[in-house]
Amino acid sequence: MIDLLIIGGGPAGYVAAERAGHEGLNVVLFERKTIGGVCLNEGCIPTKTLLYSAKMYENALNGDKYGVFGDNIRFDYGKMLSRKKKVVRKLVAGVEGSMRKNKVTVVKGDAFINGRSSEGIELSCDGEKYLGRNLLVCTGSEASVPPIPGLNEAGDIILTNREILEMETLPESLIVIGGGVIGMEFASFFNSLGTKVTIVEMLPEILGGLDFELSAMLREVYTKKGITFNLNAKVVQVEGNKVVFGKEGEMHSVEGEKILLSVGRRPVTQGFGLENLNVELLHNGIKVDEKMRTNVPGVFAAGDVTGFSLLAHTASREGEVVVNNLTGRNDIMRYNAIPGVVYTNPEVAGVGETEESAKAKNIAYKVSKLPMSYAGRFVAENEGGSGMCKVLTGEKHGEVIGVHMLGNPSSEIIYGACIAIEQEMTLKEMQEIVFPHPTVSEIFKEVVFSF
Repeated sequence: MIDLLIIGGGPAGYVAAERAGHEGLNVVLFERKTIGGVCLNEGCIPTKTLLYSAKMYENALNGDKYGVFGDNIRFDYGKMLSRKKKVVRKLVAGVEGSMRKNKVTVVKGDAFINGRSSEGIELSCDGEKYLGRNLLVCTGSEASVPPIPGLNEAGDIILTNREILEMETLPESLIVIGGGVIGMEFASFFNSLGTKVTIVEMLPEILGGLDFELSAMLREVYTKKGITFNLNAKVVQVEGNKVVFGKEGEMHSVEGEKILLSVGRRPVTQGFGLENLNVELLHNGIKVDEKMRTNVPGVFAAGDVTGFSLLAHTASREGEVVVNNLTGRNDIMRYNAIPGVVYTNPEVAGVGETEESAKAKNIAYKVSKLPMSYAGRFVAENEGGSGMCKVLTGEKHGEVIGVHMLGNPSSEIIYGACIAIEQEMTLKEMQEIVFPHPTVSEIFKEVVFSF
């Protein structure tokens, strides 16, 4: 009898397997493709690898601002792709090594749920049957493809996050349908390398769900860099390489060599026998409680398949919650301090309530904000750069409830705000924390003292 069966080797699955194996559980992990899931193979890691190459190129082009000059500055797109593949291979090998170290059995193939009986939960894969006490479903998500007329007829002009990472040549022009995180990151990368980028977004601002003010500031930065934004624009048809959209009561169109679909992702809940367990679904994902339990005893779900917080770090934490409860540690999943990062140049990072979400929830709050230039390190390393740090606190107790930043390297700073929110730290308590000087992270403390 296997202690834990896991379907899906992405951030939720492999982290849960690693933790469970470390705790001495007998674990079998099923993965149909390559371990690491979408994040490691087709998402987080390859995109950030490419974005870093683009950032290096931009830095080189702007080296004169720092007294550094170079001639014939150029990039090799093919080498960028090769390095991306090398980084992915290295990290996949690392995860595979961790599975061996923690005595996790990894089965490559399509796992299928046969059902649940008094004996346990039965899975089959490549003709073999497996019986387990517990099952963790981590089948992730896939790119959403909206029912836009003409989309299917456009052929290889249409790309998702998977195909765009495999393009061997740079397109001269790119239309991005959807101005969310994924869309903006790809727009940033191709814009840096000289591709003419146009974004078509149906909402009034890019990066829906993030702080509205900072999203608008980032859009202004990229408008100056040459990206064309069409907001409040609903795509109604695709005609070959042309995207037709409605805006302010009028029809418009834009042409591009390639079209990237970036309108979100949907949980993968079909094709592996989930229906044989009668698991309850919610909003197209698997319904779970705070311990990641489904309505079926012994069956858990974590990661994108729940359809709730489609982020790799959320998935990993959800997997940990499952294992902690299976090994006797009472643990629950909390979503009040889940950070979100956009790896554009400059970066955007935020955690907790935004002004928009606080108002929608009728949370009484106070807000203070300062330019990132209040931190000396930021000025030293971002010549001509702009940005902002915004902090929200509860009006009654002064506890930190939200922190949002625009400017490099926000992604490396935001974890401190996560801790502050998770621990319900007050302004006074934050003011007593010693920050290293000079660092960009000091902006957090500067804002705290500006209330």
